Amino acid sequence: MKASWTPRPVQGLLAPDLVLLHAPALYDFRDVDTLFGPVSDVVPSSPIFEMYPVGLTSIGERLEREGFNVRLVNLAYRMLRDRGYDVEARIARLNPLLFGIDLHWLVHAHGALAVATLVKRYHPHTPVIMGGLSASYFHRELIGYPQVDMVMRGDSTEESMALLLRVLTRGGSLENVPNLTWKDETGRSVENRRSAAPTDISEISLPSYPYVIRSVLRYGSLADVTPYADWDRYPMTGLLTSRGCALDCAICGGGRSAYRCTSERLRPAFRSPEALVRDLRTIQAFSRGPVILLNDIRMAGEAHTRRFFDLVKAAGIRNELVFELFFPADSEFYAAAANSLSRFSLQMSLESHDEGLRRRFGKFTRSNAEIEQSIADALRAGVNRVDLFFMVGIPGQTYQSAVQCVDYCRGLLERCHGDRRLQVFVAPLTPFLDPASPAFEHPEAHGYRVRWRTLEEHRQALTGPTWKHMLNYETTSMAAAEIVEATYECYDRLAELKRDFGRIDETAYRQVLARTAEARAIITAMDEAVALPEGNERRTRLEAARRRIRVLTQQKSAATEELKWAMRHSFSAPWSTAQLGLELLAAEVSRLLFRRIPLLFRALGAASALARTRQRLRAPAQTPA
Repeated sequence: MKASWTPRPVQGLLAPDLVLLHAPALYDFRDVDTLFGPVSDVVPSSPIFEMYPVGLTSIGERLEREGFNVRLVNLAYRMLRDRGYDVEARIARLNPLLFGIDLHWLVHAHGALAVATLVKRYHPHTPVIMGGLSASYFHRELIGYPQVDMVMRGDSTEESMALLLRVLTRGGSLENVPNLTWKDETGRSVENRRSAAPTDISEISLPSYPYVIRSVLRYGSLADVTPYADWDRYPMTGLLTSRGCALDCAICGGGRSAYRCTSERLRPAFRSPEALVRDLRTIQAFSRGPVILLNDIRMAGEAHTRRFFDLVKAAGIRNELVFELFFPADSEFYAAAANSLSRFSLQMSLESHDEGLRRRFGKFTRSNAEIEQSIADALRAGVNRVDLFFMVGIPGQTYQSAVQCVDYCRGLLERCHGDRRLQVFVAPLTPFLDPASPAFEHPEAHGYRVRWRTLEEHRQALTGPTWKHMLNYETTSMAAAEIVEATYECYDRLAELKRDFGRIDETAYRQVLARTAEARAIITAMDEAVALPEGNERRTRLEAARRRIRVLTQQKSAATEELKWAMRHSFSAPWSTAQLGLELLAAEVSRLLFRRIPLLFRALGAASALARTRQRLRAPAQTPA
């Protein structure tokens, strides 16, 4: 890799210049039996985390404004839905100027590097770039892998990626691309300067649904861009309201100090109310499902929030909006939501019922009385649903404190007279503490023992037989085995609670108990087998445990099913979706005419000039008369 890059011009009208690949967490999940456990019970994705980062779509949107073609391929989703999907054949058929692979969440450490290896096998001379928060944190280690040529650092890389594509297609020096870590021709790693994180991100959509729809129209594949396995039945969408966060939660890689580390972002950048409502209009044209507003919109201030509600009401947004809250909201917020929307819901990650532990954690630092008053206000205002989340494995939490959260939930439901709109969930902090989080950087100060520090250690941990073996931490109060057992006891107690309040029937309750009992037994059997010396008995017992995992993983988790919203109409009326499709198709034709074709002519001109130069160099020198 040289500092002065020999340009490779764009190839065709629809040919992709950049292919973005999203890998599963564990690449060979179809061929191995792993007890992932409850690692994804409170997110839409499955345990292989097939949901791709929203930044891939904003990169695609930004580059396509300049005439570049960007294709997104969600390999994780394709592999999950079709066991016969041939990843290697698909990669071999692609021929872009650059392959991009996200390593945003550390849980993709195994899959992302495995996919990069495949790309290099079939395209040894095509550069591979990786990006995302985890890639940014581990960029020095990541660039040392032979299958990785570049790492793009930071949380807002749209402009840097645009400059990189210009260098790759028109020539120039890689040294001029900010935020880029790359290898020179000797294999030495080079770290370019870091640019300041942008403070205005309203120009782009997060995610960019227009880019996704245009990609479907251009390449004819909905499966390539589908975000998660059940999206066709539960088409929930989301909008990122900000990059960065005002809070600094102990375990979060998206907190204030973590963003300062990975992206040099000193303060959050908020998307304007106008930009958010613009994106809500787009979503409304194809989906009737709920829209989650990721990050607490109130962090931008009261005026920003009031302006948002005013615009939402004026626009006539009919989708249910789900607000993520980081601290209790007041009755005025709920009144504004009820006045502007036909339906709204809330998601509140309390993490613990213990006020002291919450203060140590860094979120919902108010008293239980204030939180409960906020919930009561929301119920009175007509909220459709309130989801409360509690976590096992937070700083300072003991086994007893972890399981007592269910007792608190029981009391809360009793005080709310069993209101069915109030939903409670418990999940473990798994499988990893986020890199760059305060607890990862200073584990002793936060009551943690970090088991894995390097990217390679995390990659190998993901090949462990169960989620207990993957955990990259223990706390000073709980060892890994206690974290696992506390999680399963919470699941049993929570199932009993939901049976008592009529949320599930006796059969479903018994199924939860049977499932957690089998998971415990499998982990014990796996521990015993792993401890044996190499030999036939060890292999036999490992295979027996894997067979039990195979059976258990075919059963759906009750927690995941409860997260799904009841939807009478998943998608918008066909004429509305068709109208949006026609508008985006017209925009795509315009882009090809006025952005893409000029790039092709420039490429033809550059190729012609290069051919003339080579012809002159080959011509014999003439002797002067």
